[in-house]
Amino acid sequence: MTVSLVDYGLGNLGSVANMLKRVGVQSRRVTTPEEVLDSERVLLPGVGAFDAGVRLLKESGLHEGLQQFARTGRPLLGICLGMQLLVDTSAEGSEHGLGLIPGHCQRFVESPRLRVPHMGWNHARALRSDSLLHGVMEDSRYYFVHSYHVVPSATEDALAETEYGNTFVSMVRRENVMGAQFHPEKSHTFGMTILRNFANI
Repeated sequence: MTVSLVDYGLGNLGSVANMLKRVGVQSRRVTTPEEVLDSERVLLPGVGAFDAGVRLLKESGLHEGLQQFARTGRPLLGICLGMQLLVDTSAEGSEHGLGLIPGHCQRFVESPRLRVPHMGWNHARALRSDSLLHGVMEDSRYYFVHSYHVVPSATEDALAETEYGNTFVSMVRRENVMGAQFHPEKSHTFGMTILRNFANI
């Protein structure tokens, strides 16, 4: 089984590829919509700003390519900014995301007791049983770095939640389209479990 990593200029592909290799999963970089559509499963990484990510996807044709891929029913996972790009819009900018999971992104409200960005290790509590979470322990901790978080329009699309000031959605899933706000490639054995599960869906 091979996981295609979308290379659009904003992803930490090397770390993701190394973590996949550690769990015995092959990966390849894809840069065109044709390569995306020829994939078994696709992982959309991302670091940086929402609008910059959307524009890079559109310039390369990957925006439409990812939308077409999602319609095939094959597995698609977005991580960090990649998860945010799955939804419609973000308060961070004015561009329209992929629209694969209805929702928007909003910024954490900073206060003397709450620093933004949310950075460091935190728990993600499963909201329902799912193959992406198979074998995940309740006390699993993941590495987060983000100032914005996804607010799905439908509560049933939320897969896990995390506490940071208030509760926010840290994982989503709508049929074959999935997202994780944290960095599984930086989350040691806990992240390895998530990536292994995705490769086996």
